[in-house]
Amino acid sequence: MWILFAFGSALFAGLTAILAKCGMKDMDSNLATALRTCVVLVFSWIMVLITGSLPGITAVSSENWLFLILSGLATGASWLCYFHALQIGSVNQVAPIDKSSTILTMILAFLILGEPLGFLSVLSILLMGAGTWLMVQKRPFTGSSAWGQPDKKQGPVKRHAAAQPSGKRGWLFFALASAVFAALTSILGKVGMQEIDSNLGTAIRTCVVLVMAWLVVFLRGSLSSIRKVTGQNWMFLILSGCATGASWLCYYRALQEGPASVVAPIDKLSILVTIAFSWIVFREKLNLRAAAGLFLLVAGTLLLLI
Repeated sequence: MWILFAFGSALFAGLTAILAKCGMKDMDSNLATALRTCVVLVFSWIMVLITGSLPGITAVSSENWLFLILSGLATGASWLCYFHALQIGSVNQVAPIDKSSTILTMILAFLILGEPLGFLSVLSILLMGAGTWLMVQKRPFTGSSAWGQPDKKQGPVKRHAAAQPSGKRGWLFFALASAVFAALTSILGKVGMQEIDSNLGTAIRTCVVLVMAWLVVFLRGSLSSIRKVTGQNWMFLILSGCATGASWLCYYRALQEGPASVVAPIDKLSILVTIAFSWIVFREKLNLRAAAGLFLLVAGTLLLLI
């Protein structure tokens, strides 16, 4: 059953990236992250009430609290980095790097949790690493405007600049940081979920993420820009938050019952959903090199299921 939850997590996580990028159009990425976290928080606590998990909060040990808080902090850092990278970079380049957190998760699961790392696992790591490298290689931007419509007013040079405004690969740093924090999230989350209901654990750690996200908003002085948030922004941020909440509930249910070294890679198959919708919505196309990288990423992930 945990495999079904893992695939459900992948589906909703793939939708999250597309909806979030639409929702962050012309607004501060930190504020957008904080707003959508509010939606995730409401979603997660509703599930706690529906499943009747709330009384179990009295049984949460100090060790559970510690690791859930650490997992929440890691998630908050990963989100802030990921959505900033997503705002300034191409979905087709940012998403593969974020999904490469699988590699670090598998290594940490071996070192910290004692989960086996056999020949097929090592081969999977190599395939996913090679696939990620191919997908993030610099290539001409073949996308369009933020809403999937070709921008006829801009030439090729300006369209490329629209994806990477500074002309530099600043998005790369944030995408890599997102992957590192995402890997720590999986390991800390699995330890923190021991012997407690996964829905309750998810809701608790979401509270930590919310506090962290809004703290960053206040420290950076981004709150004043909330007046500029449009109805369209709100709609996509709410949908993104709901998709994230559904993904988390599926993911941590799967993580509670299954091995982190397998659950995390399945979750990263969300890249297929993300890539598909990035083409439909943003007209971001893959060249031959990137397509080969995507194939290696998926092959490495599926190899773990053998």
